[in-house]
Amino acid sequence: MAKQTNPPNNHWYNIDFHIHTPASTDYQQPEIDILEILKRAEEKNLDIMAITDHNTVAGYKKMQEEISQLEALLKLNRILPAEKIRLDEYRRLFKKILVLPGFEFTATFGFHILGIFPPDKPIREIEHLLLSLKIPPHLLDDGAQNVGATSDVIQAYQQIHEHGGLVIAAHANSSNGVAMRGFNFGGQTKIAYTQDEHLHVLEVTDLDQIGKRTTAYFFNGTKPEYPRRMHCIQGSDAHRLTSDPIRKKNFGLGERTTEILLSEKTFEAILNVFKGNDFSRTRPRKEISEPVSNFLITALEEGPNIIQDFHDSMTIRGGKLYSILSDICAFTNTNGGTLYVGLNSDLKVPPTGVPDTEKNIKSLENEISNRISPPIQCEFDIHDFKKKNIIRILIPRGDDPPYALDDYKIYIREENETNLAVRDEIVGLVLRGKSRSLMQLSTGMDEVTMSAEKTADFQDEVVVTIEPKTGIELYPPEERKGTLYFAIKDLRNGNVVTNVTQKSARRLWQYAIRSYLDKKDNQINNSVKWYGNFGLLRKYKARNNTNYDLIYKEGNKLRFFYGVNANGLHGEWKTIAGELDDED
Repeated sequence: MAKQTNPPNNHWYNIDFHIHTPASTDYQQPEIDILEILKRAEEKNLDIMAITDHNTVAGYKKMQEEISQLEALLKLNRILPAEKIRLDEYRRLFKKILVLPGFEFTATFGFHILGIFPPDKPIREIEHLLLSLKIPPHLLDDGAQNVGATSDVIQAYQQIHEHGGLVIAAHANSSNGVAMRGFNFGGQTKIAYTQDEHLHVLEVTDLDQIGKRTTAYFFNGTKPEYPRRMHCIQGSDAHRLTSDPIRKKNFGLGERTTEILLSEKTFEAILNVFKGNDFSRTRPRKEISEPVSNFLITALEEGPNIIQDFHDSMTIRGGKLYSILSDICAFTNTNGGTLYVGLNSDLKVPPTGVPDTEKNIKSLENEISNRISPPIQCEFDIHDFKKKNIIRILIPRGDDPPYALDDYKIYIREENETNLAVRDEIVGLVLRGKSRSLMQLSTGMDEVTMSAEKTADFQDEVVVTIEPKTGIELYPPEERKGTLYFAIKDLRNGNVVTNVTQKSARRLWQYAIRSYLDKKDNQINNSVKWYGNFGLLRKYKARNNTNYDLIYKEGNKLRFFYGVNANGLHGEWKTIAGELDDED
């Protein structure tokens, strides 16, 4: 069944989920009172905040105990005037700001993880969780970063999640962050630590920046090793009320925050946003907030890719509706994604929009329900863009592949194209669905968690490969009865499709075969730009991206790679591409 999400009462709330108190030993203004922290939050226009001291909930606990004592004194009619003023301030501020309990946990090897909980979560339960994460009992109230040998990152994610918490990787791209910035090892561990199913959010320090070098862009679902798109937020990590006048990046409370679009100001609504796949519902807080629809401009600038595409209409005539349905089938068979209907992929082309959006959404719901199997749950909403109504469709990555359109047509997504899956690709989808089901039945864990368990000891197997990570590798053909049969490897997932002929090949495959056949051995040496054993066959523009056709000398053998984009470059390939771009 499809699901429409377009709540009429959505509102942007200003949040800071990373706030320390004097209960943390490294708090820089130990004389500060908890009520001063709340007042400062009000001054910074915070709607929602979380108190996250190091490996303790002592700061939040102290505040609760004080409020309880003041309430008891009031009930007994023994409260002093100054105490009554203080209680009234607490009550006023709690009506205005949703204050959530939490902690910043120091996992094995010093990685930091935020656990945020609903306001009615008993403090004893949170303390019990910290003890189960191996915080020594005698350090439970200390608020120290260094607490000895604790639990592994993956175990911490799982336990916080199972206790009803929101799991956030703290300053993931910075020091003590799970993205392992500055580490020259740990590839598989980094994948596990940033893609685990129990992790909800990455807190990053560059959310307000734009470009392909930002953390949010890296984890947007287009990278081969990181197919799960991650929600990204920013927080102040405040260890003081106001920013340090000397160290400007030492932020004060509420000085680096995120806005979140919620239907109501509750912990449950927050958790639902971060469990969902609508990535437009958070944005960096700015003095003057940008229009809600600005994420559409960002999407258009990125263009069609493996997780998004655009359709200017949804008419049955001309196959527009079928094209949308095939994309939905392809996305759910691949990494999930987003479709924009009523919007051309060219930013310079005015949007056509969709008339009678409610009626057309209902029509799409029916088509998806009746024509795609097994059932999938898409989400719909409507956005005004340049005075035109745009329908956005959020498509999840399916847990039960392969998914088929009209019972037998199985589509997959390859970079910015949707194609019918061939036999070997269908086999891969069946095995993916089967392996997931078996693992869940036997262990309760998915593929990412399983791989993470293997890397929990932080000893990664080093695998050196020269293959790019996107595009295809074309293997030399085998001739049978005058026909050339090729094998093609999808470099994103390693799947190999055999018995491909020039007649049966899809677009990129046809291009690769044609290019391969056009290049004779003597022509290769003349046309390739070599960098040792690494060579460039061709560089060309494809939509908004630069693509590369590459070649590698492996002994006496040549290996050919076609349609490689920037996400697939690594090692020497990345160096070569950088040199080539500098020459442009």
